[in-house]
Amino acid sequence: MIGIVNYGAGNIFSLTSALERLGLSYGMINTEADFDKYEKIIIPGVGHAGTAMQKLKETGLVPAIKALTKPVLGICVGMQLLTNFSEEGNSDLLGIIPLKTLRFKEEVSKKVPHMGWNQIKPINDSPIFTGIADKTYFYFVHSYFIEFNTKFTAAICEYGIDFSAAIQKDNFYAVQFHPEKSGEAGERLLKNFANL
Repeated sequence: MIGIVNYGAGNIFSLTSALERLGLSYGMINTEADFDKYEKIIIPGVGHAGTAMQKLKETGLVPAIKALTKPVLGICVGMQLLTNFSEEGNSDLLGIIPLKTLRFKEEVSKKVPHMGWNQIKPINDSPIFTGIADKTYFYFVHSYFIEFNTKFTAAICEYGIDFSAAIQKDNFYAVQFHPEKSGEAGERLLKNFANL
């Protein structure tokens, strides 16, 4: 069963709708004790990374998240929260994956935010991309991106520059795009995560 960290900064409805379509059971994590009920954990998130981090701190769940050894999937701002730092609000984040979240520069990346469908290239054989081919399209909406580092990157996307469309470290996985809004490919990724 999948537990969704419920901290008030996630677009939980579209995610739960996707899980229901796939027949994947889920529940909400509101307290530290709730983590014990689930085998997999999703950290969703939309909006401002600094504000999301503040909301997450207010739940008291940060130490429990950092200590998790079960598979964890961060989505969109939930991905950014796993990094060390975001230029959005100059915010210190969870520091689980030693990367920075940076803002796209208009002169390099055309229009900001990066919004709509774009191709990704899986690398490093991350199991969440099993059966997902190169140049598969996923749906993005973001103005901030995770810096590219081969060691932690699970998929690359190009938008004026190469950035990490997905990252992985140990049991922590994360995607910048929205799998719940990415059609069959997104559903495949959510199934892959559920099957880890």
